[in-house]
Amino acid sequence: MATAADGKDEWARHWQYPGVPGLDLLRARYVRHSFSRHSHEGFVLGAVFRGIEDVVMPHGTIRARPGTVVMINPEVPHSAHAGVPEGWSYATLYPSARVVADIAEETTALRGTAVFAETIVEDPDTARLIHAVHQAAEEGNALAADSLLRIAVARLLRRHGQALPARAPAAAGAHTAALAKSLLEERMAEPPSLEQLARELGTGPFALLRAFKSAYGMPPHTWLTNARVRRARRLLEAGTAPADAAVAVGFTDQPHLNRHFTRIVGVPPGAYRRERARTYKTA
Repeated sequence: MATAADGKDEWARHWQYPGVPGLDLLRARYVRHSFSRHSHEGFVLGAVFRGIEDVVMPHGTIRARPGTVVMINPEVPHSAHAGVPEGWSYATLYPSARVVADIAEETTALRGTAVFAETIVEDPDTARLIHAVHQAAEEGNALAADSLLRIAVARLLRRHGQALPARAPAAAGAHTAALAKSLLEERMAEPPSLEQLARELGTGPFALLRAFKSAYGMPPHTWLTNARVRRARRLLEAGTAPADAAVAVGFTDQPHLNRHFTRIVGVPPGAYRRERARTYKTA
């Protein structure tokens, strides 16, 4: 059963199916909703079945339309919005990095960490498989959902996968950016200002901004919002009330959490928590 998202004629369901561990599912129709810049710890595999979604990647904007499959690797920053006035409807799979690594090891010759070399491809057959995973999960058919997920991921890896390229030598400022990230994680509820953070690290505010964005694809304040939402998700999954989760991660109040959570996850925190509670009862 879908839960309402913000906006007239919009709906979304973000959930986990206990029959397929390590997978989140999102099925939605969005018109006015837009996703703010964020990243995921795992992979994103999306298939639009109506309308157009514009996905803003570090290298430019891609237009996801019916018959295409969008593939986003872990920790790659991106945002998204409707590409046409009527919005878009789609099904998205969020397999964990562990799930994808296991499938790569069993079905490909890729060595090292497997990732996708392309962000969008024309592949109607695999797009239909992504929808079929959702349908099987919603019907409670664990055998079909797990099988179809593995077939879809294996097919995409064989056609578009590659081993993660060797890391380039760290750019100047990368160490400073990593220290800043660690400090923001530790002091998430009461973070320092940019000037205070730069002073603690012995650098200037603009130098820190440049270094952080170069390392993580987002300025510190955007990265912190994304990190807060990630931590709030874990708290909600553990049963924490949205108002308490908001305070714990440093948002001013629940409406503040609602706004940022919905723009990153795609559903409000209350709906997210209810789906997780239902999932655990089912499990």
